[in-house]
Amino acid sequence: AMVFQLLEKQAETHFQLEKLKFLQNYTCLDRQALEQFVQVLMEAWEKGINPEGNSTNPSNWDFSNSFFTGTVVTTIGCCNLAPSTVAGQMFCVFYALFGVPLNLAFLNQLGKGLNAHLITLERWVCHLPFIFQVVQTLSVAIFLTTGTLIFLVFPPLVFSYVEGWSYGEGFYFTFINLSTIGFGDYVVGTNPNKHYTPVYRSLTVIWIVFGLAWLALVFNVGADLMEKFPQLKWHKPDLSLAEGPATKLEDEPKQSSTRGKTSVPRFIFTPLTQQRQLPLK
Repeated sequence: AMVFQLLEKQAETHFQLEKLKFLQNYTCLDRQALEQFVQVLMEAWEKGINPEGNSTNPSNWDFSNSFFTGTVVTTIGCCNLAPSTVAGQMFCVFYALFGVPLNLAFLNQLGKGLNAHLITLERWVCHLPFIFQVVQTLSVAIFLTTGTLIFLVFPPLVFSYVEGWSYGEGFYFTFINLSTIGFGDYVVGTNPNKHYTPVYRSLTVIWIVFGLAWLALVFNVGADLMEKFPQLKWHKPDLSLAEGPATKLEDEPKQSSTRGKTSVPRFIFTPLTQQRQLPLK
């Protein structure tokens, strides 16, 4: 909290100063009129309408703009776009009620499929114990490197080119979406000054779905490593427990040999069919 206070409070003050400078430059506009105009802009932005441009801006509710539906079922909720009608809000509730469990089931199966490939690779090299550890380490390294390039490194380059963002802003948008944090400060396909292809936002949804499955596996692997690392570092095998049974087994033949030929085993089990039946009196 202290770090965010030091980093962001100055930027918040900057916006307030910009509004005061605007009033000083345009003396014909009083403060009350400016606040009313800002309120109109805020309402438009909260409903997913970009106040930039004019009435010819593309609609946010086109069929090609399926980005909103993807953010609902993935529980990201990153965009400021939301239904404003009562009918749209009720349908969104039922859509999320069935869509979220189905999406979780799909991500679960997708994660199992990715994990199955890693298990198959481990079984393929399990008969070679001298390279098993090497191949296991390489498989995890390849999985992490390939996923990082596909889901975290290359997408910011695409977003920087299409949206006009910097690479840092694109990487910030990428991680915030894939981690399902979803602040909504950066949304793709909303700049009225740019011409987007119809499938741009749909491809973004597909990238998010597969990226969620990959990042979930990464978080699981990281959690497992954090749990196993203290055990590998501090756990020391107790050799006395391992040597105890072996020494006892080695001592028993010596003791039995000193007893002579009359020594018998401690327990003798005879089948029921070989037991002699006693006559009834």
